[in-house]
Amino acid sequence: MKNTLLFLLINGFVICGICQVEAPEKKPLTIGEQITLHSQILDQDRLLNIYLPASYHPDSLNRYPVIYLLDGSIHEDFLHIVGLVQFGSYPWINMLPESIVVGISNIDRKHDFTFPTTIEEDKKDFPTTGGSAAFIECLGKEIQPLIEKTYPADGTSTLIGQSLGGLVATEILLKHPDLFNRYMIVSPSLWWDNESLLKFPLPEQLQTKEIYIAVGKEGEVMENDTRALHSLLGTAKNAPSRLYFSYFPEHDHGDILHQAIYQGFQTLFQSTTK
Repeated sequence: MKNTLLFLLINGFVICGICQVEAPEKKPLTIGEQITLHSQILDQDRLLNIYLPASYHPDSLNRYPVIYLLDGSIHEDFLHIVGLVQFGSYPWINMLPESIVVGISNIDRKHDFTFPTTIEEDKKDFPTTGGSAAFIECLGKEIQPLIEKTYPADGTSTLIGQSLGGLVATEILLKHPDLFNRYMIVSPSLWWDNESLLKFPLPEQLQTKEIYIAVGKEGEVMENDTRALHSLLGTAKNAPSRLYFSYFPEHDHGDILHQAIYQGFQTLFQSTTK
């Protein structure tokens, strides 16, 4: 009887002790900052997701290249591209320099990333189409100046775009090339408007640009159009100083971006980190 009471007493103390353990404190996991820009050009509030390098400090004199990411919301491509930038800029990896990443969140990507089309089927499938000119103006006149004013940018910039984002990235390269130093164009939707962008005159500034183009196993039209873009740029009289193309037969439209950008970072930044 005495042993039974002792057993119950000890177990009671143990159970009470367990019950009294405080729940661990929880804090949000923060990987960057967010800015809301009210665009006068678009008459919209646009959310910008910002990743800052590990060495960043407001009082530091360090300055960083800026990588602008289309489809850059938390629920799109921001997190995994930031992971590549963080990993690639570790000193023992040294794939690319520490960089600021600006993820531009979408409101209507079919509107922002397409120019007006003459193809009736495109208009039917994309009823809000035709807003790329205003989006590009916002990017150059509002987003870039805000980032350069707010953060320690070093004056060099890279644009990343895939699919429709690759379409508008190509449009920027051809029509407003000086907005960025480097272009990473993955699986661009150059079929848009009967491939009219492939017929656009090449800019004189093309020679100073660094361009990485990639496509996966994504069907004859997209693969051929992407190769045509690479050929068009590569055979121009003023061909880019650094132009690269990668084909990923083991990847499709859904999973190519991560692998392509990893290889693109290795390729475009190799001369600046070695």
